[in-house]
Amino acid sequence: MASLVDIGEFVPELDTKKNIDLLPIAFNACVVNRANKNGDVIGAATALDIYENFINKPINVEHSRDRVIGTILTASFSEFGTDKLLTAEQAKEMNGPFNITLGGVVWKVVNSQLADIIENSNDPTSEDYQKVSASWELGFSDYDIAVCQGGEKNIENAEIVSEPEKVAELRDALRAFGGSGALEDGRCVYRRVTKQVIPLGIGLTETPAADVKGVAVRKEENIAEEKEVEASENLENTSLSQDNNVNNNKKLVMKIESLKDINSESLKTLEASAVHEFIQEEVRKASEDFALKQKEKTQALESVEEQNKTLTEDQSKLKEELETVRTGLKELEAEKAAKDAQDKFNERMAAFDEEYELTEEDREVIAKDVKDLEEEDFASYQEKMKVLLKAKDKKALAEAKAEAEAEEEEKTAKEATASEEETKDSQEEIVDEAIDNAEVEDSAVAATTDAEEPTVYEKYKNAFDIEHFDIKN
Repeated sequence: MASLVDIGEFVPELDTKKNIDLLPIAFNACVVNRANKNGDVIGAATALDIYENFINKPINVEHSRDRVIGTILTASFSEFGTDKLLTAEQAKEMNGPFNITLGGVVWKVVNSQLADIIENSNDPTSEDYQKVSASWELGFSDYDIAVCQGGEKNIENAEIVSEPEKVAELRDALRAFGGSGALEDGRCVYRRVTKQVIPLGIGLTETPAADVKGVAVRKEENIAEEKEVEASENLENTSLSQDNNVNNNKKLVMKIESLKDINSESLKTLEASAVHEFIQEEVRKASEDFALKQKEKTQALESVEEQNKTLTEDQSKLKEELETVRTGLKELEAEKAAKDAQDKFNERMAAFDEEYELTEEDREVIAKDVKDLEEEDFASYQEKMKVLLKAKDKKALAEAKAEAEAEEEEKTAKEATASEEETKDSQEEIVDEAIDNAEVEDSAVAATTDAEEPTVYEKYKNAFDIEHFDIKN
């Protein structure tokens, strides 16, 4: 960090030589657009929205809120690395890191030892040099995740993940939730606060999480020189000499409206009660403002708790619905498994019925055997049954039947042929007998007839006339 010279100009004006129990200080509270050691970061837009809300918030020791030792009175910005003060307009134009710079007072009476250490922390020759630094305290209700390459801390080129589902996936890798702050591929992940961001105060610590170092205190000699110049200018512009000034020996009780009212001249006429009254009033205002902000924070937390409660209830409802779906799915899977088993059983029985001529007793035995068989075991069972049911093989039975029918047909044909031959032989015998009979009749014809002798054709025709045959089946 730089020497805090530039940021020292931001220290509230107060002459510490006049035994006033206030120590004006200035410090960098955090670095915007740059992750701290805890893996937390605040973006530029959020910083510009909330930086003035640090005013009147408490300054405590090591983030212990019951050890308040001062209050914040001013807020601005400064360059990261040089501490050169920036305006809000200049900060708005920056994409890289810059500081939120705060000024305030520490009450020496509360912790004089710490006040001494703070003063010594500005002395390079002191063992307490830059021993004390400031660390921010924020309240917020939501965040997104900045993913950076390698060990990069600046988020100007980061991938911002804001979808709730993706944020939930990366959540366990964040340092805030016990993670290493890095993904398996080596990229770093940081938590960037986004919603209902409320500054709660500043803790003075020896181990700040942000890349800040030291607390600036305006040097005594610089203050003295400034006041002397101011006093000289006042004397030159008045018609009264220093010796004749009516205010030199007169105490004047006046009301202090701001820290600017406390200077080298006013301290000559101010009563301690006025300073005390001013401090009390400032503390009261800071306390009331702090209480109001605490109330806002409480309300915000209550709102978050209510949202969490709703989410929890919704989650429980979704869990019940999911369990119902799972139960229904298991039932469907069981029904499908049973149907598949039944279909497989039917296929197996149909295969046996198609291949073999089975009786009801056969089916009962086979059904018991194949009901719960795995595919490999069923294949072995089929091979075994080919042997045992060989005599009932439908294909073999059909072939045997066909052979028997062929033999029967052949037998019938042979019988028919034999019958035709017998019939032919019988007809030839009849013909021969008829011929013989015809010859006898011819010889018996009376010699006395005068009829003409019949021809050979007529003889055979008459011999084979149908009337001469007695045909029997």
